[in-house]
Amino acid sequence: MTAGARSGTAVVTLPTNTQILITRAFDAPKHLVYRAWTTPELIKRWWSAKRGTVTTADVDLRVGGKWRWVMKTDRGFDVAFHGEYRELVPNERIVHTEIFEDAPEAGAVVTLSFTETNGITTVTLLVEHANEADRDMHIRSGMEAGMQDAMDLLEEVAISLM
Repeated sequence: MTAGARSGTAVVTLPTNTQILITRAFDAPKHLVYRAWTTPELIKRWWSAKRGTVTTADVDLRVGGKWRWVMKTDRGFDVAFHGEYRELVPNERIVHTEIFEDAPEAGAVVTLSFTETNGITTVTLLVEHANEADRDMHIRSGMEAGMQDAMDLLEEVAISLM
């Protein structure tokens, strides 16, 4: 498969009334996808989803460590998220909290899993909100379009590390 052939292929489902499940295959080994997901200078290359510039990508990659990512959008405002790492299995699994700083009451717990078969990595993100209203607000935020573009860039970054 050529780079970019998986463009826009993340699948979003709603397994329960409080969960969002995102699944996406990447044309790169899982250690490179994991590295792109956890390395500040690489996060800055993909997390903007071509909608601005990542100005902050702080990562204290340890259980109890904090993370914070901030993007200055092309429309001139900041979009910021932060959280704390709860579980880390290098190249396999990340569990962290996630707080959108414009709606801090609607935090979530995110579980990322990285699996690889024949050089193709599947990432699953399970986003668990406290209630249905918070989950629905997340869905209505327009997150899917930005997430699709960010995932496409993430794949490009991971491939560039090969």
